[in-house]
Amino acid sequence: MRARVSWTLVLAAFLAFPPFQRERVEEMGFGQIFRIERMRVDPALTQALRSRWDIEASAFAFPWGHMIPSLEDVSRIIGLRVYGRAVSGYTYPCYHDLVKRLLDLPVERRSSLVPRVALQESLGLYEVGKNAGESEDEYLARLARVSQRELASEPGPQADLDLRRFLILFLGRLLFATRGNAVHCLFLPLLEDLGEVGGYAWGATFLAHQFDGLSASERQTSTSGFYPLLQVWAYLHLPALGRGDLTRPGFVPIACHWDSRRDTRHLVDQLERLQEAIDSYPHLDVVWQPYLGEGDEGQPWLAPACPYFGRSVWLHALNLVLPLNLFLTQRSLGLRQSVVEFPVRERFRRPGRSFRGLHDTTNWRERAREQIENWERKGKAVRSDATTDDAYLQAYALKYGGKVYKSAQHQVDVTGEIASLRALLHLAVQDREAAQRQTAELQSELERVRGTGAGGASSSRSARGSPSLMEARLTGAVLRAEEAQRHLEERERDLGLAHEHAMELQSERDWFRGEVQTTRSERD
Repeated sequence: MRARVSWTLVLAAFLAFPPFQRERVEEMGFGQIFRIERMRVDPALTQALRSRWDIEASAFAFPWGHMIPSLEDVSRIIGLRVYGRAVSGYTYPCYHDLVKRLLDLPVERRSSLVPRVALQESLGLYEVGKNAGESEDEYLARLARVSQRELASEPGPQADLDLRRFLILFLGRLLFATRGNAVHCLFLPLLEDLGEVGGYAWGATFLAHQFDGLSASERQTSTSGFYPLLQVWAYLHLPALGRGDLTRPGFVPIACHWDSRRDTRHLVDQLERLQEAIDSYPHLDVVWQPYLGEGDEGQPWLAPACPYFGRSVWLHALNLVLPLNLFLTQRSLGLRQSVVEFPVRERFRRPGRSFRGLHDTTNWRERAREQIENWERKGKAVRSDATTDDAYLQAYALKYGGKVYKSAQHQVDVTGEIASLRALLHLAVQDREAAQRQTAELQSELERVRGTGAGGASSSRSARGSPSLMEARLTGAVLRAEEAQRHLEERERDLGLAHEHAMELQSERDWFRGEVQTTRSERD
């Protein structure tokens, strides 16, 4: 409910601004957010997605492979600009003086947080309660009227003060929301020169914040920040889940098309059904490229953003620097997925989640210089020369196995893992047999060359070179082939043992199910 209230307050403040102020917000690249309808929160969907987030890869690990929200998703779904300067600079142990100078609001001496009530009152949003029988539109209109009386109507220092207060509320309570009611001042130094605000890649910062929220403690049951991105991303890529309704086609950004489908079942029941639906989702129904039919009409922010699409790059949010490993999802770019080395956890850890004097002043442009340069070069383009996805899927199954299944049924049912192991074992047998044939052919050729050398045939020497040189090369090739064959035999043996163990687990599961059924029958 907290996210919904914040959305209404921020939207009311935006609507209360005079036209010249709204134009300034539009120029900063934030205007598209306010065209998105107040979408209903779908906590079951966000929890189901969050449970499948792999922190090491910074990607979702589904039964059919990795999937990652990309800069193109941010640009097309919510309209935030993903191009421009990286959101980087200084972080401070205390923002007291900055808040006093730039916002003229009270703040505790050793704190980086502005009290939300004081910030709302400065924007005229102190009457936040909803009256009995008041509709959402009536409530929003009343808030906007009240706020309008407190805001400057002409350009000047007071109008700049109002805009900074609004932007801190917008960034701290909507785009980059944190737990609790206070609003963080982390981005306040970037708002000192309001003419520079629109030059930053706020969409990339938003994506980094989403990744960080997905990687938070498993004890948290929700993700912070602007929730429509993840919900609409799931509607587009996994339409068979049926969690969204396409109510307004043709509008931009794409989040304007959709609304969350109402589900009156208990949250636990919704989550169980969603986990089961994802575990058994038809792989052919996964939409890897949902924007093939989308035009660019009415979306001027897309043209300068295109050079950032389809590239693996580092994302920056001041003290948070995270990788966008788009090479893990080459199928989303219309490519065949090549074999990749799955990344280990690689991230810049922030000094601490609380900024109450726990760290020194830090220059992130210096500390993350290499990653800043990576962003300025637009990262690295994703390319693939693979002709099939099979090798990637084999490596994926070997790394994740049955861990990608989250529903109660699949947590006990090892059938999927047995099938994966059986497929890998079959491929290992084929590879080992091919290696045996190659070793035998090389050994036969080696014997032939040795016989030729012993006979001293001059014609053979002139036509094919020195037999001793060929013998040495063939001997090395035979040794390498034998070593590869031994490696494949060991892999086949390991997979065979794993398959046998999985079969034993399945037998034990079936036995326990039989015991449970017998006990239930006796009880009845």
